[in-house]
Amino acid sequence: MRRRLTGAFVALAVVVAPVGVAKAASFNVKDYGAKGDGKAIDSVAIDKAITAASAAGNGTVEIPPGTYLSRSIHLKSNVTINIQQGARIVASGSGIDAPEPNPTYGKYQDFGHSHFRNALLWGENVENIHFTGKGVIDGANKLETGENIPAGKGDKMLSLKFCKNVNITDVTFREAGHFAIITNGCNGMKLDRITVDTPDDRDGINFINSSNVELSNSTVISSDDAVAFKSDYATGKTFLSENNVVRDSTIQSTENNAIQFGSETCGSFKNIQFRNLKVTGASKAGLGMVSMDGAVIEDVLYDNIQLTRTASPIYLHVGKRGRCPNSPPTGKIRNITYRNITGTNLTAPRDIPGDPEYASTVSGRSDSKITGLTFDNVKLTVPGNHKESDASKSPPEVSGEYPPRIFGVRPAFGFWIRNATDVKFLNSTVEFEKNDGRPAITTDSVQNISLNGVKVERSTGANDLQWRKSSGTSVTDSTSTSGQALRAKNS
Repeated sequence: MRRRLTGAFVALAVVVAPVGVAKAASFNVKDYGAKGDGKAIDSVAIDKAITAASAAGNGTVEIPPGTYLSRSIHLKSNVTINIQQGARIVASGSGIDAPEPNPTYGKYQDFGHSHFRNALLWGENVENIHFTGKGVIDGANKLETGENIPAGKGDKMLSLKFCKNVNITDVTFREAGHFAIITNGCNGMKLDRITVDTPDDRDGINFINSSNVELSNSTVISSDDAVAFKSDYATGKTFLSENNVVRDSTIQSTENNAIQFGSETCGSFKNIQFRNLKVTGASKAGLGMVSMDGAVIEDVLYDNIQLTRTASPIYLHVGKRGRCPNSPPTGKIRNITYRNITGTNLTAPRDIPGDPEYASTVSGRSDSKITGLTFDNVKLTVPGNHKESDASKSPPEVSGEYPPRIFGVRPAFGFWIRNATDVKFLNSTVEFEKNDGRPAITTDSVQNISLNGVKVERSTGANDLQWRKSSGTSVTDSTSTSGQALRAKNS
């Protein structure tokens, strides 16, 4: 905040007297007619307070304790919305704004991504928006999760399109429909100490085409993708998503991916970091990354992450769905680092289609190999309990789909890697809970893979490492967990 100095001339001397910064104007929603009784529709009053706070410039909308039944609330620039502890904004079962038309670009992604105004709170081309307080925004099971949304119903909680400088602190989002928070084309966001509690709805937070984002000290629990970075074509253009950080948080997806890139991947991603995280569930990928629509995903760091109850701990896949205009080329994944990653109890938290567990997977394409992977101090304890004959599995090539189940049983219990170059394993360990007849690592069409300081539990089958149509393999200072030399097969 700026401090303004004023002065007066007295007897030819200058006396400088500091003047304190004026407190931001406050606008209590009850002064605009809000009841907060859970019966009256209070969104009109909240809108009026927002309009007044915006006109005043950086005004604060105060929402005191109470239950505020609301239809769509319309955000404006230069406003702080303070949802006080004990206050709940609750979605009405009807009267939510209709989705705006999107006939030109809606075909490139599903309904929920293609529209922004059918939300409990939404803003377009807004900036300097701040949410504070320890209150709750509650969908109350009134927000939809499907594709065919009835008139007057919404499918998202907080929707932000082309926004700048947004801060959200301490707020809880509950029963959020298709999305608790969805952004598209935003630049400059800080989400700190928030809670997303929507385990039986769909996505937690989708950062789409957005840069300079930080999510910290938060808990995100969803059914579908919990924290996802995507790039779709809903606005008729794409952006480079860069300089984003997710740190010091707990993340869980009960039925899908906990931390995910894609599947919508029209625009590219660069310089993204995930640090100091606990992933407590993912029925698909714990740390997922797919490029399906032409995106380049590069310079990504995962550091100090604990994985539990994840079906597929680490999952990378380059597909060729091309669900963007102008026939995009095959995407690329390169320069990805996994450091200080631990994984235990690696099975899905819920019963979903496919198997409850899959080995970590790197699946590039012959025309787009995944390049520059480093696994440093990665320690995984996998379920195991597969027979030796599974080592001969040759998973299918799949271009248009992306869930981990598309490849079926992997021919390795630790890592299966196909169509990749320059892969390093450093000081890492892979063990199993029950004996497994597959190798710890199997490669298909991989060039330049090195293991240094690696320990793997000895397979009950014939091999600990299996190199298929691969070259440039190097194994140094690496043994079984009981100190035996590793048995490698080249074919």
